[in-house]
Amino acid sequence: MNLNAGKIGARIRKAREDKNWRQEDLAEKIGKTATYVGMIERGERLPRLETFLDIIIALEVSADFILCDVVQYGYKIRLSRYEEQIGNLMKPDRERLYNIIDAYLEDCE
Repeated sequence: MNLNAGKIGARIRKAREDKNWRQEDLAEKIGKTATYVGMIERGERLPRLETFLDIIIALEVSADFILCDVVQYGYKIRLSRYEEQIGNLMKPDRERLYNIIDAYLEDCE
C-alpha cells in the first residue's frame, strides 16, 4: 500500500497548529526531536505505528482524521465525519446544506 506521506504530514501539522503548538511542543510530548516532527510534517518520513499513536494521542485527534483521503475508502471516513457535523446543525441550516448538495449533484448528472 502506498501511503501519501505529504497528506499525513499536512494533517498532523494542521492538528498541531490548531492547538497553537510549535513543533518543539509536539516533539516534547511524543519524546522525539523537533527535526523529526518537521520531517513527518513535510512528508519526508512516515512515523512508525507506535509514534503515530503517540502523535494522535498527544494531539487528541483520531487516526481517521489523519488518514482521511490517504487510504483507500478515505471518503467513507470523511462522510462519517460530515454526518456527525451535519447532525449537530440546527434544522434550517441542515436543510440549507441538503439543498446545496442536491443542486450540486443535479449539475453533475
